[in-house]
Amino acid sequence: MTAPLSPEALDADGLRRLARARLAAAPPADAFSSPLAKRGDHALDGLSLDPQIVAAARPAAVLAPIVPRPEGLTVLLTLRSTALRSHSGQVAFPGGKIDAGETAEQTALREAREEIGLAAELVEPLGWLDPYLTGTGYRVAPLVALIDPAFAPTPNPAEVADAFETPFAFLMDVANHRLEERQWHGRTRKFYAMPYRERYIWGVTAGILRNLYERLFT
Repeated sequence: MTAPLSPEALDADGLRRLARARLAAAPPADAFSSPLAKRGDHALDGLSLDPQIVAAARPAAVLAPIVPRPEGLTVLLTLRSTALRSHSGQVAFPGGKIDAGETAEQTALREAREEIGLAAELVEPLGWLDPYLTGTGYRVAPLVALIDPAFAPTPNPAEVADAFETPFAFLMDVANHRLEERQWHGRTRKFYAMPYRERYIWGVTAGILRNLYERLFT
């Protein structure tokens, strides 16, 4: 299937068709056990990771919610509470670690409900991106989904300071994918950043969005 020339060309139906053709129907069978990790915080630095460390990463899942608006698709993101111990104040997708007995999809939906009040019946799963290995020891399975545009987020203040929408076309425009670097644990680390207005979208969230761009439009 040939991708449209521009993300602006996509509406909900177009995204459904593209997702069916380009995204995985389920996470890989070894999504949380493979000693290899193609996607992750390490990828842009060309680091070779110890397979045992990779395999020991904790399973997690996030929901990448896309909202069909009359003016175009948007991506719903959250701003994590500054009271959280990890990644406080950062832009993120709803998500978290997979509890015992849960599937990745159940986790993504549960976390979205707990964090922003998104009921499962308002979510239309479209497909999965590649598992993403974080520098904090999680292997994240991202579920891309359409959500009902009538949904109004109710952030859980213990976890989420704000929920906001960013134009899908902006996030899927490679011109907005900045490659930046900073010192971390004595090493220069590279990462994607997609600043939009006052929001600094970077790190894991930007890496997952970059994967979405590559899967849909390249």
